[in-house]
Amino acid sequence: MEEKKHTSLQYERELQHVKDGLLYLGAMTEKAIESAMTSLLERDSDLARKVIEEDDRIDKLDMELEDKCIRLLALRQPTARDLRFIATAIKINGHLERIGDMAVNIAQKAIQLNKEPQLKPYIDLPRMSDITRAMIKESLDALVRGSIDIAENVRREENVVDGLNDQIFRELLTFMMEDPRTIHRALLIMQISKNLERIADHAKGVADMVIYMVTGKTVRHQQTDELFRKDG
Repeated sequence: MEEKKHTSLQYERELQHVKDGLLYLGAMTEKAIESAMTSLLERDSDLARKVIEEDDRIDKLDMELEDKCIRLLALRQPTARDLRFIATAIKINGHLERIGDMAVNIAQKAIQLNKEPQLKPYIDLPRMSDITRAMIKESLDALVRGSIDIAENVRREENVVDGLNDQIFRELLTFMMEDPRTIHRALLIMQISKNLERIADHAKGVADMVIYMVTGKTVRHQQTDELFRKDG
């Protein structure tokens, strides 16, 4: 009996280590986005290079967490709730690693833009960055709390980011049409905006997986309002 209790406690610790690792990875990606955007807004290319260098740490943690999940599946043979959590963790881990890649892309574009005169004041890009970082934080909060409500709120916020991305695209298109000399800088800004939009997609993906973990429902191809109609 004592051996069984010991094994159970060890298993619970292993599951908690995975959850803690996801939270730490999420914090690292939030910091990477913040630093990448700061490097753009303050024209600090050294900070952008640091973001690029730090991505190795994100990649390493991603591989460590994936290995832990695979070992849990192979050695513990989890069922029901634990099996859904581990499947969710593997997916969330992948989303967070790709968010790190998007932050690197932003940093690389910032280095290029910092070499040229600033095309326009950055207004909507910081807003997009703030929203996407909040989405990451909220989606992981939903994971910790097992909260469908928080996860659904993250899904709604993606629409705001999409709208800002469209707005930036239209504005920059006008710049390029009026003055071809702005094309290179405008395209770089568009790519930063697109990376932030993709980060929001991945944060929504984390929220989708939380809903799957809690309910067993796959919702990644459904809009939030569709969920309400089905549940109403």
